[in-house]
Amino acid sequence: MRVHDVHMTGVGRPVIRTPDQRIRVFVSSTLRELAAERAAVREAVEAMLLAPVMFELGARPHPPRELYRSYLAQSDVFVGIYGASYGWIAPDEGVSGLEDEYNLAPPGMPKLIYVKDVDTRDERLRELIARIQSDDTAAYLHFADAAELGERVAADLAMLLAERFDESRTADAGAPELDEPTVPRIPVPYTTTIGRERDIENVRALLARGTDRVVSLIGPGGIGKSRLAIEVARATEDLFPDGTYFALLEGVLEPGLLLPTLAYYLGIRDNGEAALDERIAHALTDRKVLIVLDNFEQIIDAAPVLVRLYAAAPSATFLVTSRSVLRIRGERVYEVPSLSTPPGDQPAKLDRTTRSAAVALFVDRAQAVKPGFDVTAENAADVADICRTLEGLPLAIELAAAKVRLLPPAGIAERLGRTLPLLTATVRDMPERHSTMRATIDWSVSLLPDEQRGMLSDLGVFATRFTFAAVEALGAERGWGDQAIDGLAALVDSSLVKQIDIDGRAVFSLLAMVREYAIDRLKAEGDADVVRAAHADYYAALVARLAPGLGGSSQVEAVVQLGLDLPNLRAAVRHLIYTDRLDDAGDFAWSLLIYWWISGFFAEVRVWMLELLEKQHEHPITQRTRAIAWFFALWGEMWQRPSEQVVAGLGECVRLFTEAGDEDAAAMALAARATARVQLSDIDVDKAGAELRDAVARLRAGGNAWAEAITEVSLGRLAWLRGSTDEALAHFARASAVADEHGDLFTASVAGNLRSRLNFTLGHIDDAEEEFVRTLILSVRLRYDEGVAYGLEGVCAVAAARGEAFRAAALAVAAGIIRQRIGIFDVEAFTVHTPYLEILRGRDPESVAAGESEGADLSMREAVQLALPPEAYADLHGALHRW
Repeated sequence: MRVHDVHMTGVGRPVIRTPDQRIRVFVSSTLRELAAERAAVREAVEAMLLAPVMFELGARPHPPRELYRSYLAQSDVFVGIYGASYGWIAPDEGVSGLEDEYNLAPPGMPKLIYVKDVDTRDERLRELIARIQSDDTAAYLHFADAAELGERVAADLAMLLAERFDESRTADAGAPELDEPTVPRIPVPYTTTIGRERDIENVRALLARGTDRVVSLIGPGGIGKSRLAIEVARATEDLFPDGTYFALLEGVLEPGLLLPTLAYYLGIRDNGEAALDERIAHALTDRKVLIVLDNFEQIIDAAPVLVRLYAAAPSATFLVTSRSVLRIRGERVYEVPSLSTPPGDQPAKLDRTTRSAAVALFVDRAQAVKPGFDVTAENAADVADICRTLEGLPLAIELAAAKVRLLPPAGIAERLGRTLPLLTATVRDMPERHSTMRATIDWSVSLLPDEQRGMLSDLGVFATRFTFAAVEALGAERGWGDQAIDGLAALVDSSLVKQIDIDGRAVFSLLAMVREYAIDRLKAEGDADVVRAAHADYYAALVARLAPGLGGSSQVEAVVQLGLDLPNLRAAVRHLIYTDRLDDAGDFAWSLLIYWWISGFFAEVRVWMLELLEKQHEHPITQRTRAIAWFFALWGEMWQRPSEQVVAGLGECVRLFTEAGDEDAAAMALAARATARVQLSDIDVDKAGAELRDAVARLRAGGNAWAEAITEVSLGRLAWLRGSTDEALAHFARASAVADEHGDLFTASVAGNLRSRLNFTLGHIDDAEEEFVRTLILSVRLRYDEGVAYGLEGVCAVAAARGEAFRAAALAVAAGIIRQRIGIFDVEAFTVHTPYLEILRGRDPESVAAGESEGADLSMREAVQLALPPEAYADLHGALHRW
């Protein structure tokens, strides 16, 4: 059957959204049997800039059933790949996950089914395929191998989308436009929140008063502080019209990383040119925002930093989750209670409407693994005992409920009653509920086979989230390695590991309490350093594979990939330093120089490198590593506190790199030293220019095109400041040419913005406009906020020069909003749009005022649309919606 012959059920034919809406393609298959085919389908889907939704653990009814049910509900197309195997049937289930996924796919969802030509096929799979053949809601096609499958999927999706796109243009002209997709600032809970209605109301009331600068949700691990913070953030969005930001501090262990982490979640790029606290304060000025800081107890010593921040940004409010009170001025403490349990020795209520919150949570989580479970007269007393024994701790209850598939409530209650007091006694030095939570995790883990217990301990080295490929690499030399898939599936089943989807990629995570427990076990077993080393080696290999693309045509893809793995890149550096592999840590940090630069992470790299330098007295390092560490340590000083000492320090980096035989790094350090000279009050222009030209020659000879181009930009800026505009234009042109030749979007955007501004000041309006448009497009594709702000300002300047008062004013305000949000200060020497806008304000104040009012309400997408010609904006639809 051809795709366009498919007839859908329901009222009319469903209209598929256009590609710029980031269509999600749910892929169902057996994992091991069809690994090559899955890879081919993923490649085909991603090549069309769509989002593949794929489960690394394969199709299994319990407990991922609720997870893939929710993913199916959010997906747009169902792709089924069937070979010889029907797949695993879970206990107490009648169908495999493979069939379950097909059954759960919404009736109106387009279904593309691909059946591999094989000699034999499981009987149950033959029956499923026969049913699909008779189902007029699915397209059914055969294929021979992975290559053919990839081609078929790409062609069929293209045809399907083209057809539905035509329909979308005529369907229901009165229907409202789809909302612009945005990356959620507040995490999305994957299970229902139960029993927190009153707490949400109470915390909302505290935030609504506006008298408390910091509201701290305090309680032991596992009591549900993070979940409550998520729900409060959602329930108070109306109180904070300028936004809510959720900063995960789970993998942040050094107090010095609070500001860099907060800047990351606020979208502030740290290029080192201004102190982060200043940038953050600038970004928050006059903005009524809520900032959630989750898991603050790990960096409690950084609490005074919050006082500085809220003093500098009085309209910002902080909601903190922590096991410990922060004890700072302006803090209001809210003790997070445990969930209510059945009173006395009474059984759980059979009536759902009168159950305690703890019982309701137990039933909800039990039903996720055993559909149909409920409180009955026979198990009511046992369910109540479980909830009371676990003191109403949500995480403890979830772990116990996950065992319902294996044990009846009576068995769970009996084992808890027998073992939990003994386990709790071993952790008496902890607060009562904290020891109960730890003991519950211990009990849950004790029911696992040895290999799965070992696997959980090893997973503790990961930060925040990780992929199955990383798990496989970690297990290569571990006892559980050959059971990685089944072991990870069992840990998901036990609610000890969570499986989520990020941009179509299946990733896994541990809750903070479980990660803490896991790493403690790993240390107790004496394997912590070994597993940390394996973790660091995997991510070092990942960086080695991706880093070469950062300076060229793979720049965008590499930046996105590294961003997804950023928490573990941080952890890898930490592991290398902790295990005294200091030279490896230096290599790791240096290989990502371009990524730190583009994404703006210099402040946190500086923290690691200073720690490295402190350890060199006990563990000698090479001259090259010393040069790397000093380079990163001096970068911020060069911009924020320039001095002759900084210039001398960077000169020492040049010497150390040279003596170590790294001429490429020496040339980059030379360029940095010249840039440091330019920051001094008494600038030696000739010396700085000579050093920059020397650096360019060395970098060109060494083939480092990215560094060559960025250094040409520095030469252009220096020439502009000297008033040598022709020379500046020539340097910007060379930088653009080198960047374009190698596919370096970042440097092309930076150089293009500067050249277009200079052309504008020289009166070359048409040339300036052409390049403003080009660099704006580049910045959008790179997801480079600062470049977008510069591009909008550039087009604003052209519009103002041509008398387009409304458009110019709207773009100026929209650019200003972006600048404030990312904490970028204006550099007066390179500002070109404000003088012309002021002239228009005198000539046509009404149009300027109307434009400024409009600009304040523009989204980034709308601002870009206002700035660009229609044909240019059309090409950016996908990039803007995926941002």
